[in-house]
Formats: sequence, structure tokens, C-alpha cells
Amino acid sequence: MTITGAVSRASLAEAKERLEAVIPSADLARLGGDLFAVLHLVDREHGLRRAVSDPARDGADKAQLVQILLEGKVTPAALGLVADVVRLRWSTPSELSDAVEALAVTAEAARAEADGRIDDLEDELFRFSRVIEGEPELRGALAGPGLPDERKLGVVNALLDGKVTDATLTLVTELVLRPRGRSLESGLAEYGRLVAQRRQRLVALVRTPTALSDEQRTRLAAVLAAAYGHEVHLNIEIDPTVIGGLSIELGDEIIDGTIAGRLDDVRRRLGAG
Repeated sequence: MTITGAVSRASLAEAKERLEAVIPSADLARLGGDLFAVLHLVDREHGLRRAVSDPARDGADKAQLVQILLEGKVTPAALGLVADVVRLRWSTPSELSDAVEALAVTAEAARAEADGRIDDLEDELFRFSRVIEGEPELRGALAGPGLPDERKLGVVNALLDGKVTDATLTLVTELVLRPRGRSLESGLAEYGRLVAQRRQRLVALVRTPTALSDEQRTRLAAVLAAAYGHEVHLNIEIDPTVIGGLSIELGDEIIDGTIAGRLDDVRRRLGAG
């Protein structure tokens, strides 16, 4: 889900502002699901997607088409938001779909936030991604073509239902059943970034050979927040191959304070010589 067009990026920013205006009065238990249902519709019906993203078509006409198709099938909040979204300009039809997906994920993050569980949502998405990476058979079952969707849904429910937030279950189910051309791991990472953006937080992947205490986590988060000017959420990964210190990955930047990292640097320098 990468929106590259300048027109679409501006429209996405405006769509997110409209979502924020809707959230206080919306039924958050349904808003994200309704937006995902709209996403499924426009992904499936290519002619409809082209029609509602056509920059040459009047915005009011596109909104009226959405009203006719969706009225009574989604909540008024979702319907009004989608009507607003199709009035905006989009560089390509696919970027309209990507925007609806981003809004759906953000709505699920707002749902978790309203329940006081947005930190749980971030942690659960990260932990599930690590489970997937470490269990090739499970990843193959959930991401491969071998199992029908009903069986995949059963696996997801057996693993997560009653053990994670409702928002986590919704987002993982969405990625498993409708990956939209992504690997499961990349989809989980993208959804995790969108959840973090809900609170304008950066996400740091911290690899450490041993668990960090609560005090150490708090101190590290404060140091990174001061350095980057944003609140930072820590995803902690215990990695025995890290020899001393910490390896921190934040966006495209890697801060390597490990002995192993320093040894690698020495080896590179010797090789260059």
C-alpha cells in the first residue's frame, strides 16, 4: 500500500482529516469493517473503481453513485466518509483503493484507542508477524493457495480469537484473506505503521540478547523520542545472535550498538583495506 502520486497523497491527507472528524460520533465497532467492505467492493468491481476515481467525472455524481450502491448496507458514518473520499482527486484508481484501506486500518486503530488498547494492538500485530516469520508451515498455510478461505479463517480464529483485541483479529483476518498482492509479513508491517501513525508515533524494532526491564524500555523510548522529536513505540525482539548492546531499526535507519555490529564493521574495514 504505497501512494506515490502527489495528488493522491494530498487527497489521502484530506481523507484522514475527514475520518478524524467522523470518529467521535461513529460506531467504531463497525466503521473499520464497513470501510473494508467498501474496499472489497471497489477491488472486485474494476469498472466501479474506475468510475468513482475518474478525475473527469463530477465529484457530486461520484458521491451520488456511492450513495445509491451503499445506502442501507453500511453505517451512515462510513457512507458519508466514502462519499467524501470519492469526491477527492486520485492519481490512479488503485490509489483510491489504497486510501480506503488506509482509512479502514486507521478506523480499527481508533477503535482500539477508544478501548484503551492501542498499545496492545501494536504489540499484537508485531508479535504475530514474528510468529509467522518463525513458523514456515503456518505462514504457508495462511498465505499459500492450498487452504480455502474458510479453513484459513478457522486457523486465524483458533490462534487469536479471545486472545487479542478485536481490532487485531479484524486486521489479521483481512490480511490473510485479502493480501492485495503483499506477503503476510509486509502487510502486517504496513498495518503496524498505520496504527503507529494514529498517535503520530515512530516504531523502533529493538533487537537485544536479553529482555529489557520496564525501566530500561521507558528510558530507551524517552531517549529515542528526544532524538527524533516524536513519541517512539518499541517492538522488542529477543535475538541471541546479538552479542552485547542493542540493535535499533527505526525506519530506514539502523543504530547498531552491539559487539557483533562493531565486529562486522571491523571486518568491513579490513576487507576494504
